[in-house]
Amino acid sequence: MADTAAAVMTRNVISVRPDAGIAEVADTLTKHGISAAPVVDASGKLLGMISEGDLLRPFSGKAQARRAWWLEMLAEGERLAPEFLEYISVDRHTAADLMTRTLVTAHESTRISDIADQLTAHHIKRVPILRGETLVGIVSRADLVRALAQIKNLQLPQAS
Repeated sequence: MADTAAAVMTRNVISVRPDAGIAEVADTLTKHGISAAPVVDASGKLLGMISEGDLLRPFSGKAQARRAWWLEMLAEGERLAPEFLEYISVDRHTAADLMTRTLVTAHESTRISDIADQLTAHHIKRVPILRGETLVGIVSRADLVRALAQIKNLQLPQAS
C-alpha cells in the first residue's frame, strides 16, 4: 500500500463556491452527509473551508445580542418598521464571509503519517490536498482510519 495522500484521499470532493449562501451551503453539507466543505473558485483554486460551526456563527447568542444592540441604536427610541426588521433578520452571509481562510493543506506526495500528525497537532478533521493551488482531493480522519483497516486486513494470517 502506498503511504501518500494520493493513495488515500477522496478525489471526488464536494465543494461550494464563495458566493453560495448559508442555506445553499447547509443544503450541500446535509445532502452529502459531510460536516465541512472546501470553498473553491471557478478554476478550482482553494479559497477556504466552511464547516457546520462556521454556519452557526451568525446565529449565536453573542451575534444576536450585538444585532439587538445595533437595532436599538438605529431606532433611538422609535419603533422600527416590521419590513425592515424582517429584511435584516434574513441572513445574507455567503461562504466567503464565513469560511476559514487559514488552512492546513498538503500535496499528493505528502506522507499519510505527516497528514495524521497535522490532523492531531491542529485539532482538525480534514486536510485539503492541492496540486499547486488547485484542490485535487481531501484526506479526512475517516480516510486514514480506512487505510489503517486495510493494513490490518492485509496482515491477518490466512486460515488453513
